[in-house]
Amino acid sequence: MNLAKVLRGKTWAVLLNKAILAGIVAQLIALPARAENESAFTLQGFGTLGLARTTSNDESFVRDLSQPRGIKKNWSGLVDSVLGLQGAWRINPQLEAVVQANSRYRYDATFYPEIAWAYLKYDLAPNFSLRAGRLGTDFFMMADSRWVGYSFLTVRPPGDFFWYLPFYSIHGADALVTVPFGEDILRAKVFYGHADGRIPLADEQWDISESPMLGGFLEYQMSSWLIRASYANILFKNDLPISAVIRDAFGLPLSSAELAFLSTRNTRTRYYSVGTVYDHGPWQAQLMLNHIEQGSNALESSDGGYLLAGYRVNEFTPYLGYSWVRSRQGVKPLDAMAAYIMADSHSDQHTVFLGTRWDVAKNVALKAQWDQIRGQASSIFPFREDNRLNWNGRMDVFSLTMDFVF
Repeated sequence: MNLAKVLRGKTWAVLLNKAILAGIVAQLIALPARAENESAFTLQGFGTLGLARTTSNDESFVRDLSQPRGIKKNWSGLVDSVLGLQGAWRINPQLEAVVQANSRYRYDATFYPEIAWAYLKYDLAPNFSLRAGRLGTDFFMMADSRWVGYSFLTVRPPGDFFWYLPFYSIHGADALVTVPFGEDILRAKVFYGHADGRIPLADEQWDISESPMLGGFLEYQMSSWLIRASYANILFKNDLPISAVIRDAFGLPLSSAELAFLSTRNTRTRYYSVGTVYDHGPWQAQLMLNHIEQGSNALESSDGGYLLAGYRVNEFTPYLGYSWVRSRQGVKPLDAMAAYIMADSHSDQHTVFLGTRWDVAKNVALKAQWDQIRGQASSIFPFREDNRLNWNGRMDVFSLTMDFVF
C-alpha cells in the first residue's frame, strides 16, 4: 500500500472509522454472557413547548439558518418547539451505544423526526475515549445541546452568536482526552467527518451532505470556571442553489462568470471561537466570541459574540444579556446581480435580551424572554422572507417556553 496515497484526501478518516469500529466489534465478540440484571439501558427525553411573536411583518424571525420560515406578528410555536428521545446502552464498562432522535421544525418545513445522534463510544482508558457514527457538532461551546432548552438559562441560544451554525450532525469519529491537574481538568477533542443535512434558501435547499469537516477544542475547567477555545472548518461539496433562486425571483439566468464568482463548491469556511462559563452559587455568567471566515465570495465573513448574566433567587433566575454580529464583504462585487446576492449574507446588528427562568418543578422550567434587535436596514442575513424595501433593522421578539427533561 502506498502510504502517501492513504494519507491524502478522505482515506485517513475512513481508516480511522474502521479502526475504531474494528476495536468495538472485537470488544463485542469478547463479551462474556451477561446476566439480565447486569444490563444497563437508559432512556431519557427532552422537549420544549414554545410560543413566540415579533413586532415586524417585514422579516420573519428564525432560531437559526436551518429553518426555512419564521415567525412574525402572530404568536407561533414554530421556531422553538421540539421533542427528543435518547437511549443509551452500556454494553460493558468500556463500550456504550447512544441513539438520539428528535422532532423539530427543519429545513423542509416539517417536523419529521430525524436521528440526531447514533454512535458507539469506546473508552480505551479512564481518560481517553473514541466515538464513531453520527455525532453532534460542537464547533462552539454548548452547540451540541442547542435543542435541549432545559440546559440553557435563556429561551434559546443567542442568535447573533449561533445563527451562522446550522450544522447539527456529522458522520465521522472523534477522540477525547481528559487530563487532571490537581482539582482542575484539561480536555482536548479532535473530530473528522462529513456533514449531513440541508440548509434552506428561499424555496430551494443547499445540500451540504458529504462535505468534509475537521476540528477540535481545548477546554479547561477550574472550580466554577469553564474555558474553551475551538476551531473547525468545512469544505463545501456543492454550490449554493442561487441560480434557481434568481431564476424564480427575476426570471433571469445567472451568467457563467457570475456563477463562477459566487461558487461555494470546494471552498472552505473556518470557525474560530473562545468562550467561558461561570457558575457559582446564585450567579451564572457566559461570555462567547467567534470569528467565521468564509471561503466563498457569496458569503460574508463575520464576527459575533454575547455576554449573559443571571442571578438565582429561590426558584427564579432573572437574566440579562447582550449579543452582536458584524459581517463584511471580502471582495468587490462582480456586478449588480452579484452585489444583490452577496447582500443576502450581510449582518450588522445587536440584541439586548432580558428574561426570567422559573424552575417550577423538578425537571420543568418556564421561561419568558424579550429580545430587542437593533441593526442596520441592510442586516437581513439572520432572517427569512425579507422585504428589503420596508425593513428598518428593528424588531422585538417576545417568547414563552416550557422546557422539560425526563
